Amino acid sequence: MTVFLCSKCGIGLTPDVALLPAIPDGSHDDSERDKETRRAPSTVPRGHYAIEPEPWGAPYVPHPDQENGGVAQPRGMWMSREGVLVTSAGSRDNVVIHPEDALGLKPLPNWENSVGCCGPTGDSGLNRACPCGARVATLAADCYGPYELHLDPLRVYASDPD
Repeated sequence: MTVFLCSKCGIGLTPDVALLPAIPDGSHDDSERDKETRRAPSTVPRGHYAIEPEPWGAPYVPHPDQENGGVAQPRGMWMSREGVLVTSAGSRDNVVIHPEDALGLKPLPNWENSVGCCGPTGDSGLNRACPCGARVATLAADCYGPYELHLDPLRVYASDPD
């Protein structure tokens, strides 16, 4: 089991969580979305975490194939900025957890980087902070994308409490 802590202050951000061998398939049809929030089921089950090896989140750079494009990041959709298809140049090895496994994290002041229709898309950069104020994670919780929390690998660290 592993606990993730804030790199700035050392406070525990998660309970004990167990590593999954890979990120579960996060593709869900609309019938599986919550009727009230319109969120998809969480990509990662409670009490677990997985490592996202691919670039995920901001910043975004022009996609190398402007004609045929592709998703901007894993479990994401195509993205265009000012008419240019983009792909993530964000960090690799994000720790992906169930959002309810880090309830102590708070939105940034004025909901910075939390744009979205029904919740934050996660496309604008770090949008959740440790109680000490350090930006440590990105919540993706909008009605059209995945429901997951990404802990930044440079802003948190793992500890084995045993």
